[in-house]
Amino acid sequence: MNRVVRFSALARVLHWLMAPLILGMLLVGVFMAATEGPAYATLVALHRPMGIGILLLAAIRLANRLIVRPPPLPAAMPAIQRVAALGSHIALYALMIAMPLVGWGMLSAGAYPVVLWGAVRLPPILPHDPTLFALLRQLHSWLAFALFGVVVVHVGAALLHGLILRDGVFPAMASLRRGRREGP
Repeated sequence: MNRVVRFSALARVLHWLMAPLILGMLLVGVFMAATEGPAYATLVALHRPMGIGILLLAAIRLANRLIVRPPPLPAAMPAIQRVAALGSHIALYALMIAMPLVGWGMLSAGAYPVVLWGAVRLPPILPHDPTLFALLRQLHSWLAFALFGVVVVHVGAALLHGLILRDGVFPAMASLRRGRREGP
């Protein structure tokens, strides 16, 4: 029986499109926290549409992953690594969706507009509430730390599989070629 050992082309494109967006978003967030004045406004104007873009891409990516099954993990992979892989992917998807939603909710609670481009604004998703704004602002920061940690673990695992184990896990997402098939 033939088995695809690569992720679908759409999954790979979304992964490599989102990777720099997420890293860029984390960097913009760090610079926002340490910046004041006009530079802060510029960073915010970049941060908001990037967050919504990540939310939309994450939703498409999640739908694709539910419809198109990912390739199987290597048969020799220990059970604990399989559980860690599943858990880290669940955490990544949850954070890619939760972070922008919490940010959008935070801005809504603070009565700040979510400006995408020019006059294009998203509607508020929560009522104006300064206490809720403060809570969501803290949550957004903690989720950012969690996302950074999961990304570091994810990159570390990718490097482990690609450079040390060489078990086919890394090329399943990194290859630009069409899916290779095993079997007769």
